[in-house]
Amino acid sequence: MARHRRTQQQTQRDQPWPDTGLEDELIRRLYQEFGSALLGHAMRLTGSDRQWAEDIVQETLVRAWRNAEKLERDPVLLRSWLFTVARRLVIDDRRKRSVRPQESELTPSDEAPSRDEADRTLAAIVVAEALNGLTEEHREAILETYLRDRTVGEAAAVLGVPPGTVKSRVYYALRALRRALQDRG
Repeated sequence: MARHRRTQQQTQRDQPWPDTGLEDELIRRLYQEFGSALLGHAMRLTGSDRQWAEDIVQETLVRAWRNAEKLERDPVLLRSWLFTVARRLVIDDRRKRSVRPQESELTPSDEAPSRDEADRTLAAIVVAEALNGLTEEHREAILETYLRDRTVGEAAAVLGVPPGTVKSRVYYALRALRRALQDRG
């Protein structure tokens, strides 16, 4: 069995690489003979990044195909050439990555600057002062509809007034609030 393998390897070594009409056969033979070992080598070089390692194997085989007429037919020398090309490709990729800034995805906090807590507190104080400047009826209408998130009908039931009165109070309360906030800047 071992003798048959040696004879088969010797026969393959003596055969010329396929010409340009048989490029697929060249790649197929190289992948059959060296694909597993080359992938394992690339996995070690890339720190077990399978996708990167597969890209390295593919590019190595493309370079072998481009240089088919210069390739050695001896499997030991061919294996060394393929491993060297793969190693150099990984080195080149690492150099490219170190020069280029690392990409990162934007998080929601990166997209828009968050307001400072002091700004929110100040805004709340200004709105509270403006609300205190309203009449009791207007303040209650705003409190029930906007702050407690009730419908006009629900607010009318709580306040004991008709819905039309709640609508009117909210309208005039918002106008007064707008004016008061504009005065405060």
